Amino acid sequence: MSAIKQIENIEDVKLLVDTFYGKVQEDEILKDVFNNVIQNRWSQHLEKMYRFWQTVLLDDERTYFGAPFPPHAQLPVDAVHFERWLKLFYGTVDSLFIGERAERAKWQGNRMAEMFLYKIQYYRNNDVIPLA
Repeated sequence: MSAIKQIENIEDVKLLVDTFYGKVQEDEILKDVFNNVIQNRWSQHLEKMYRFWQTVLLDDERTYFGAPFPPHAQLPVDAVHFERWLKLFYGTVDSLFIGERAERAKWQGNRMAEMFLYKIQYYRNNDVIPLA
């Protein structure tokens, strides 16, 4: 494992994404959800995640254009899944990186988990179709 450092470039983003999703694919709570949805399209998913996190973490490198929520709207997940996702994500960030961008990654991950869970529950409980 490499030394803990700052998130500075796309290679650091790729290390974060690859390490994290490697854990997700093996996790007892998350693997079935992700593997059933993504199936054999992991390389495409990882490329999208590289662009998303590059846009979030690397100033002036906007490479992700899209709406992250709609693909998640119908997932069979609840609070337990998001808690595990955050635990793995925080653990991955903390094992690899320090500094402002690492803290921003964790803040953004937490923000997304809270928002996605709220919206998924809202759509389930209100029998409405999520906007794309």
